[in-house]
Amino acid sequence: MSLPNPFFMKTCQLASIVVLLIICGHQTVQGQSKSKIIGIWYNTEKTARIEIMENENEMIGKLVWIRQNEGDPEVFLDVVNADTSLRNRPLMGLTILKGLKYNNGIWSEGEIYDPESGLSYTCELQLKKKDVLEVKGFLGDSWVSRTVEWNRVKK
Repeated sequence: MSLPNPFFMKTCQLASIVVLLIICGHQTVQGQSKSKIIGIWYNTEKTARIEIMENENEMIGKLVWIRQNEGDPEVFLDVVNADTSLRNRPLMGLTILKGLKYNNGIWSEGEIYDPESGLSYTCELQLKKKDVLEVKGFLGDSWVSRTVEWNRVKK
């Protein structure tokens, strides 16, 4: 019985290391990509800030700030919610984004609640630039949609 060729053994070891590095590197890049939307974002009108965070295996977003003008109530309530039993809940801290799953640069399969209309929509998010998030809401089928941009709150 002969010993394996040393050149062949070195080549196999090197190939194994390269494959391992590629797999580990790919998982790290995916993990970083998935978390790029984590942070605080202004809505389009800059009247609210939404904090996007990871919760278990999905992304969610909570209202963390609402602009208050003189004469506004101290606590904003969810007064136009389609579900009348929810109309007394405060908007501050309310989860308005949920169920978002990452796939190829898009967070989809989610739901967004619009406190101004009291309605929920299917949604997806896509990072257009480092600090610009495209938010797309769908009414029913995906062919009826509205797209807005949110801007990251600068520290």
